[in-house]
Amino acid sequence: MTNKDFFLALDQLEKEKKISKELFIESLQAGISAAYKKETGLNRAVDIMLNPAKNTIRIFTYKIVVNEVEDEDKEISLEEARKVKPIYNLGDHFIEEELSPKLFTRIAAQNAKQIITQRLTDEHKKLVLDEMNEKEGEIVTATIRRVENNNVYVEISGSQMEGIMMPSDQIRGEKYSVNDIIKVYVKSVRTSTKGNSQVIVSRGCVGFVKRLFEMEVPEVRSGLVVIKKIVREAGYRTKLAVTSDDPSLDSVGSCIGQRGMRINSIVHELDGEKIDVIEWCADPSEFIARALSPAKAMMVQINEEEKRATAIVPDEKLSLAIGKAGQNVRLAAKLTEWKIDVKPFSEMSNIVGDVFN
Repeated sequence: MTNKDFFLALDQLEKEKKISKELFIESLQAGISAAYKKETGLNRAVDIMLNPAKNTIRIFTYKIVVNEVEDEDKEISLEEARKVKPIYNLGDHFIEEELSPKLFTRIAAQNAKQIITQRLTDEHKKLVLDEMNEKEGEIVTATIRRVENNNVYVEISGSQMEGIMMPSDQIRGEKYSVNDIIKVYVKSVRTSTKGNSQVIVSRGCVGFVKRLFEMEVPEVRSGLVVIKKIVREAGYRTKLAVTSDDPSLDSVGSCIGQRGMRINSIVHELDGEKIDVIEWCADPSEFIARALSPAKAMMVQINEEEKRATAIVPDEKLSLAIGKAGQNVRLAAKLTEWKIDVKPFSEMSNIVGDVFN
């Protein structure tokens, strides 16, 4: 058989699908062996010899040379093999006959094609799955393919893998339309009982925000600025505490960027979600005061035993400190891991009195 196009296709398959020539040859051998069995009823192993220089493909059936034959279809004794050629040794392939594609009927050939295609498809899925496992915890580009039952199904760019973004992983209020190209965070890869693989993606988790800061802020990416903790209510507000071992480096300013360019880019990607970048502090009173940003706390009293804090804010800033439906103080509590009560300044005298009594 002479086929220049076959060798070109083999190179292309290896380059584009990342499937090795060796695997393709193994699949081809399995397919032809199945076709041969269907055609003749004999279960023979098949060997394929390629000569790229001459663009030739030769196909042979063979038996393995063994001491004691257990499977006559696939094995031949060393004694019998050496009657044909004295050079045979144990484990060698004893060539029986050369095959021609013309020997196979259309049905047998179709059967071979199905086996080859299935093997290559399975291998491609495995390669893509391995690649996606390596991208777990990263941000990838995806195209929205459909929206069903509030779940958003996407195709991961460059992989043809399907990803699912469930309601809990979506940014509240964000609209998702078919064919939109979006960035998503790869949370995990799961395999169903049927063997189908699916990528769980998110835009609503804290990992998405963390990766956005690493992509947008060189100091975070290099480790000069460390994100100590992030808390988030997707679609509304994110708070993150940052710090740096370099006293000359403004960790908050690095994240915000000149004229707010860096953080504005992240806010835009998050569809307008508010972000509070806070300087981390080991002193709980100071850290709690900062965590209530954008409100300014006048003072913070802490109860170490109960790990509870009372923050005093100006009366006119009370609603800002608490936030809509308690969101700001709730996130501040999650960030600091302290229970926080916010009180207006007008009640300060009573609180101070309780402290001294």
